[in-house]
Amino acid sequence: MPIVNKVMAEANSRDLFPGALEMMILESHIREPAHGYALVQHIQQRSNSLLQVEEGSLYPALQRLLKAKLVKAEWELSSTNRRVRTYQITAAGLRRLEQQISSFERMFEGISLVLNPGRATTS
Repeated sequence: MPIVNKVMAEANSRDLFPGALEMMILESHIREPAHGYALVQHIQQRSNSLLQVEEGSLYPALQRLLKAKLVKAEWELSSTNRRVRTYQITAAGLRRLEQQISSFERMFEGISLVLNPGRATTS
């Protein structure tokens, strides 16, 4: 495989930037508590199926958020009478989400300015 094609293939298979999944999980919990499958569906629907979260990424992210006390969890029965763990954002999680969104928006603005130099404004 030519090196250019190899680099492009690797770029297309990269994960989201660090913290993106956690930020989307926290945002999803603002609406209401949810279990893992519901979170996956919410993220997929909100992204018009551009993002598909795998269980192998979701559950470790949820565990990191639990450990950091950004979400809390309870065991409940689902509508299909199955035992599921539901997650809910905490006050600390809301604060962290606000910080992450602000940081992301600044980063996105900087990237946009680099990719679209004609849009740059002078201060």
